[in-house]
Amino acid sequence: MKLVIVGGVAGGASAAARARRLSEDAEIVLIERGPDVSFANCGLPYHIGGVIPARDKLLVTTPERLRERFRLDVRTRSEVVAIDRRKKTVRVRDLTSGREYEETYDKLILAPGAAPIRPPVPGADLPNVLTLRTLADTDRIKSLADGGVQRAVVVGAGFIGLELAENFVHRGIATTVLDRNRQVLPPFDAEMTTPLLAALREKGVEVLLGQTAEAIDSDQDGLRITLTSGDTRTAQLVVLGVGVRPENALAVRAGLEVGPRGGIRVNEYLQTTDPDIFAVGDVIETTEVGTGERTQVPLAGPANRQGRIAADNAFGRTTKYRGTQGTAILGCFGTTAAMTGQSEKALQRSGRPYRKVYVHPAHHAGYYPGAEGMTLKVIFDPATGKLLGAQGVGGAGVDKRIDVLAVAVQAGMTVFDLEEMELCYAPQFGSAKDPVNMAGFVAGGLLRGDHPQTDWESVAAAADKPLLLDVRTPTEFASGHIPDALNIPVDDLRRRLVELPKDRPVVAYCQVGQRGYLATRILMQAGFAVSNLGGGYKTYLLHTPTPPARTTR
Repeated sequence: MKLVIVGGVAGGASAAARARRLSEDAEIVLIERGPDVSFANCGLPYHIGGVIPARDKLLVTTPERLRERFRLDVRTRSEVVAIDRRKKTVRVRDLTSGREYEETYDKLILAPGAAPIRPPVPGADLPNVLTLRTLADTDRIKSLADGGVQRAVVVGAGFIGLELAENFVHRGIATTVLDRNRQVLPPFDAEMTTPLLAALREKGVEVLLGQTAEAIDSDQDGLRITLTSGDTRTAQLVVLGVGVRPENALAVRAGLEVGPRGGIRVNEYLQTTDPDIFAVGDVIETTEVGTGERTQVPLAGPANRQGRIAADNAFGRTTKYRGTQGTAILGCFGTTAAMTGQSEKALQRSGRPYRKVYVHPAHHAGYYPGAEGMTLKVIFDPATGKLLGAQGVGGAGVDKRIDVLAVAVQAGMTVFDLEEMELCYAPQFGSAKDPVNMAGFVAGGLLRGDHPQTDWESVAAAADKPLLLDVRTPTEFASGHIPDALNIPVDDLRRRLVELPKDRPVVAYCQVGQRGYLATRILMQAGFAVSNLGGGYKTYLLHTPTPPARTTR
């Protein structure tokens, strides 16, 4: 058995190591175009920022280690330029000497990854306009930062763009972030990015949304970036982080099927349309766990697992890849944002029905010092309660809750299962009613009809506006409220029911939803047409990040 693997890093290196563990007799050839066969690409921004000072810490393993420990034939600075499927050979070019030669295979695994997109912008090829993918890219950006860059512009507010912005600021570099979308972190639902946007701006990052670079020119200050609006910014460094494109040219030339966005089509065993050729990592199109729809998700975790599974199947096993659910996380200036499964906007695009709830708990018991707040959004099927996706933003503990919810999504669990989850509790770690439980209580109650819920978007879009009833205290109301709301504290509500109309829908709200829930129960049993505003005033503020004008009402 001879296995040839094209590409290292996450998917390819994982496949190679797994293959050797499965067979001591196999001939395993790992061909990597660059000098580094496996490195921590997720750590690159943190080396630039000095958080990871030693460059060699980014090397997950070296060609020498793979040769010694796994007896692999590792060939760096070598590129596979063609596949002959009939002859079962690949054509390899030695990038140092230029020599080309053929290599036979019995099974082939493609793991070439994805390349950063360079938008067709005039000036995008100027010397100090860079992308970040490899250690060599990292060295170039870090060298410029070490050389005294005063201002940087990051084009793209995705994961890499925001991590770079944080690390530039850590180094004292004034930073502007541009994104053509109206939000940062485009995979997330927009309201869930509001705290992250506030954290960026609080740390001095200029974030310009609905803007991108239309042209980049050299001038006496280094680079002049012309924005969509016609405004300009000057910088000595521009980093393009607008996304990645699968490196599918080799597969396309070999006649393998690719999807509409360029990802190599694979089945559940990670086989391409040629059963002897597998593909893994950022280059492939796979399926989404919850919906079964085709998707492309360039993440390290799935790539590593895919490498193991492809190796299993290349050696005759029948291991299935369950699909990708897009579980991802970002930490930026002390704010954490994480997600798993389907977003609300993805479900809207697909036309699939859903409901959602928001909760705003602390990450551990409030009476124990150091509790940090978070917002969790859980999305589920309105008929069955099956979990479709979840997002979280806040301080400590967001990662733990999204990890729990990621398992629940993959297991096909429902919001009713969240109610019954038994999770670790001591006051410094959580609460007796964990945030995951709380999300289940709210969603389960909604589906049972215990508390009708209205989402803010429905209130804002309604032609006939409901009566907005703020049931917080007068002090809370005075510090900020939804315009045109009537304030009756929940503790006074029973004796002031006569002040409310029965011929007009009422939407009750409090700070986070709990008092609004109680008010809804009181009013329902008194004969009012009432619903609770999902997530309360805090969720309203996420949807309307500009604070509303205070009134004296």
